[in-house]
Amino acid sequence: MKVHHVNCGSMRPWGAGSLVCHVLLVEADNGLVLVDTGFGTQDCMRPARFGPFRRYFFRPSFDVAESAVRQVEALGFHRTDVRHIITTHFDADHIGGLADFPDAQVHVTAAEVEQAMRSPALPDRIRYRAEQWAHGPHLVEYDITGEAWRGFAAARELTAIGPGFVFISLPGHTRGHACVAVDAGDRWILHAGDAFFQSGTLDENPRVPALTAFERAVAENRKQVMDNHSRLVELHRRNEPDLMIVCSHDPTLYEQARASL
Repeated sequence: MKVHHVNCGSMRPWGAGSLVCHVLLVEADNGLVLVDTGFGTQDCMRPARFGPFRRYFFRPSFDVAESAVRQVEALGFHRTDVRHIITTHFDADHIGGLADFPDAQVHVTAAEVEQAMRSPALPDRIRYRAEQWAHGPHLVEYDITGEAWRGFAAARELTAIGPGFVFISLPGHTRGHACVAVDAGDRWILHAGDAFFQSGTLDENPRVPALTAFERAVAENRKQVMDNHSRLVELHRRNEPDLMIVCSHDPTLYEQARASL
């Protein structure tokens, strides 16, 4: 499968330099598959959809040319060619583009749906933006209790999409957060979502204090986040030639992934 690395949302948060919304666009046998969407065209037209706190802290560019649907079209495809969207979690900067692909199946953990859509808790009502799913997406929910994958305890192959897609449970940032592994042929790409925020985490030397503080502040479970860091550091240390680890917002890992194509 051919994998495109696309930035679907440039941001310049206070004290943290530049960030990206790293999205995978996969040319699979039965259509296109997105891993997350970044910001969508509706976010660009109505930035309030992102929420006031995150908007003024992260300072997104809201450039419609960066939206997943525009980048899909720039590659010569149509939005209806996107058959599946796999979401790491339901924070607004990861699912803002869902409405641009209303016919796609949206794959998500059941725990994430429960927290984002059904939880009455005030912190959840503040964190998640119901506008992002007001169009009524076609959700496919998963309880990930399958076999281990490269040291991760619970993984599940997404056979409904096709071979080469694995959902890996990694809660902590949110209750239902997951990573997504994609078989790119010569290697696997592990999209860790917000399981970590900056490349220095893998070297056990995070370099941006503002991001470290924000990661802790928004964690659903800080202990799980730290445990996830340890697992990812261990995997990174093994330096397996057939595995690339990326996350959602680190620009260095994003540029390295693009340069490796």
